[in-house]
Amino acid sequence: MLRFMFAVGIECSCPKIDGGARVDQLRDTGHYDLWQTDLKLVRELGLRYLRYGPPIYKIFSGKDEYDWSFLDPVMHEMRRLGIVPIMDLVHFGLPDWLGDFQNPEWPSYFAEYARRFAERYPWVRYYTPVNEIYVTALFSAAFGWWNEQLMSDVGFVNNIKHCVKASILAMRAILDLRPDAIFVFSESTEYVHPGSPAVVEQAHFMNERRFLSLDLLTGRDVSATIYRYLLAGGMTAEEYTWFMAQRDLRSHIIMGTDYYITNEHVLRPDGNSIGAGDVYGYYVITRQYFERYRLPVMHTETNRTAQYAVEWLWKEWMNLLRLREDGVPIIGFTWFGLVDMKDWDTALTKIRGTVNKVGLYTLGRKQRKVAREYRRLVEEYSHLPISSTKFPILTA
Repeated sequence: MLRFMFAVGIECSCPKIDGGARVDQLRDTGHYDLWQTDLKLVRELGLRYLRYGPPIYKIFSGKDEYDWSFLDPVMHEMRRLGIVPIMDLVHFGLPDWLGDFQNPEWPSYFAEYARRFAERYPWVRYYTPVNEIYVTALFSAAFGWWNEQLMSDVGFVNNIKHCVKASILAMRAILDLRPDAIFVFSESTEYVHPGSPAVVEQAHFMNERRFLSLDLLTGRDVSATIYRYLLAGGMTAEEYTWFMAQRDLRSHIIMGTDYYITNEHVLRPDGNSIGAGDVYGYYVITRQYFERYRLPVMHTETNRTAQYAVEWLWKEWMNLLRLREDGVPIIGFTWFGLVDMKDWDTALTKIRGTVNKVGLYTLGRKQRKVAREYRRLVEEYSHLPISSTKFPILTA
């Protein structure tokens, strides 16, 4: 019987920001030097599954040019230790030579990268082709923070269109070589609360738009409002029809749900948003996503600062257990990340070197209390089966 997928993630974001500076969380958290230690810590936690994102901008150095020198020994060690990777191929940034997410050519180049990756590491079964597509588009093309730094609906639609197309092409390339491949689409699960009667309609629109990446990815028809939004943003009717024709890939998809204290927002009358905290929480919002897509679910990201981490860990876990008891096929849980991060207090928009104490371990690889609690949680629930028989992917 398949067992529940307890996992941890190693933060690997690499967007470009103001002035073309490259953020690299693997560099800034010391992983390039301490990767052997980090992999050892994964196993010491009692975990087998690891969300891991190789630095694509270092590996994919040009058309038909690849540098696997860093990754080869890492992958070899993972296999030796019995770690099952969920490979995160794009995490907020592209190689310099591909420009940014507005480039219409990058999806086809990325599909070739995915093919080469699967050829080199044929034992890998789990992939996240493009991480958090909705957030990638929001931060890069709507908020103007990363990469193309646009603030327009056209930019947003282009970004999300290209990210979804890249994911679909990559899935097909990998499936050609590994027909049993499974794709865990880690996506930020969001909700916007109207802060005034005057913004109810706008909040409703934003709560429809949050589903856009998964709608296109799974071939789910959008509402008339969102369809008009897509057309106004530059998507053609032919492109939309192409996305709707990819529904056969659903049988290989796990819906990854990312939830933080920052995922719920209050829309104010002036149009600005503020954090709402966990008003509804993981249970309610994940239920909304599941009812829409009816896909197996994995909780692929969560964390909170050290002061609140233990309480948050158990709160998320209890929400997850309640969902399982109510029939939602949740198959895994992930604390993100293994070690502390840097500069997420500014959403990576300013490189100050500020340490965000959200890891199971410090940057000095010292254990936090939440690491002990997570290990205990894993030990106590390690018998938990993936029990649903309604989804073929869970018994493959």
